[in-house]
Amino acid sequence: MPENFDPAESYQERAGIMAEFGRIVCISSGYFSEDKTTRRTLFRVRSIAGFDEKALLAEWLLLTDKFYAAFPAFRFVGHNIKEFDIPYLCRRLMALGLPLPKYLQISGMKPWETNLVDTMHQWRFGDTRHYVSLNLLAHVLGIPTPKDDMDGSQVQRVFYEDGDLERIKTYCAKDVVTTARIMQRFRGQEPIRDEDIVIV
Repeated sequence: MPENFDPAESYQERAGIMAEFGRIVCISSGYFSEDKTTRRTLFRVRSIAGFDEKALLAEWLLLTDKFYAAFPAFRFVGHNIKEFDIPYLCRRLMALGLPLPKYLQISGMKPWETNLVDTMHQWRFGDTRHYVSLNLLAHVLGIPTPKDDMDGSQVQRVFYEDGDLERIKTYCAKDVVTTARIMQRFRGQEPIRDEDIVIV
């Protein structure tokens, strides 16, 4: 144990990223679509945020159920989504007594059997020990950083001390846009332009 280890301080810093103690206050999702009038490809981002976690997650499930019904082969794309976002989300759904939909029943599946695409795993190129933050990967690829106002370590303070859900929604939406641009780079596509991003 480190010499200056303080359990209370460690709990304060780490509890939020443990689904057993933390809570979800915002989920941002994005998808590409074609504007029927201009034929431009748009990237639409929707953020659901609130102080009632169960209501927030129920709303997200309704939205995702509709999307899954329309596009059964869809995939979740995220940065470290396989090891953090989706496991955390599933644990919170279970803890709150909400149903775990078919598209999130991935326990025991082989990596290639899931509907998850992880930009961090793609950047590893087989190196299973390598970790890179979204911010650093964006910088390396010349993509604007999503961390220009705040980062994940500040969400707890902004939520509990400031109660500023709009700021958290903006932060989460920027992460989604950055992840989409990184995914486009992996596919050899030009990253989506700011003017083609629609926040809904």
